[in-house]
Amino acid sequence: MIRSLIMMLALFPSLTLANTDQEWRFRVLLDGQDVGTHTYRLESRDGERRVQSDAQFNVRFLFIDAYTYIHQARERWHGDCLKAIESSTDDNGEKSSVRGARNGASFELAAAGNHSELPGCVMSFAYWNPAMLKQGRLLNAQTGELLDVRVEPLGVETVSVRGQPMAARRYALHAPKFRIDVWYAADRQWVQLESTTESGRKLRYLIQ
Repeated sequence: MIRSLIMMLALFPSLTLANTDQEWRFRVLLDGQDVGTHTYRLESRDGERRVQSDAQFNVRFLFIDAYTYIHQARERWHGDCLKAIESSTDDNGEKSSVRGARNGASFELAAAGNHSELPGCVMSFAYWNPAMLKQGRLLNAQTGELLDVRVEPLGVETVSVRGQPMAARRYALHAPKFRIDVWYAADRQWVQLESTTESGRKLRYLIQ
C-alpha cells in the first residue's frame, strides 16, 4: 500500500561546531488519518553529528492492523558527509538492514546481501539538513540504493505549524519512481513533508 514511499523515508540545525541536541517529532497521516510517528534526534559534539531516526506506522482497517512499518536508523556525520550508517526495517513482516561506513576515499555499504563502494562523501535523505537540497544523488537508508534526485524550488507558502500559520519555503525532490515535497521555515527548520503513494494516497508529516 505505502511500501514504495516508505522505502525512501529513512529519515535544521545551524551547521556549526557547537555542541547541540535537537529533536524533530512528526505526526504521520495517511489521507488525513493518524497512522504513527517519525522522530529524528540529533546530537552534535565537536564537529561530529549523530542522528537517530525512529518510525512506526500502523494502518488499520475495520479494527484490524492492515499494515505495519517499523524503521530505525543510526547515522554519524562529519560536516555534510556520512561517516557511518546502520538501519533496520520491518516492512509489514519483510525485514531488511543496511550497514555502511566511510573508508578512506570511499563509502563501503552492505545491503540486501550485496556489498558496494560509493563515492567518499555520501548524503542520505537527511531532510533535517538543508544541504541535502544541493545534492544530485542521495542514499536511501532503508534499501541502500544511491538514487539520482532533482530538487525543484516551489516558492514560499503558508502552512500550519503546531496550529499556527507560518511562511515556509517548499521544495520538490524528484527521483525516478517518486516525488517528495518538503517545507522549511525561515530559520531553515524542517516543518512538513508530503508525498503520494503508488495507490494515490497522500502521506503527510506534520511537526509536533
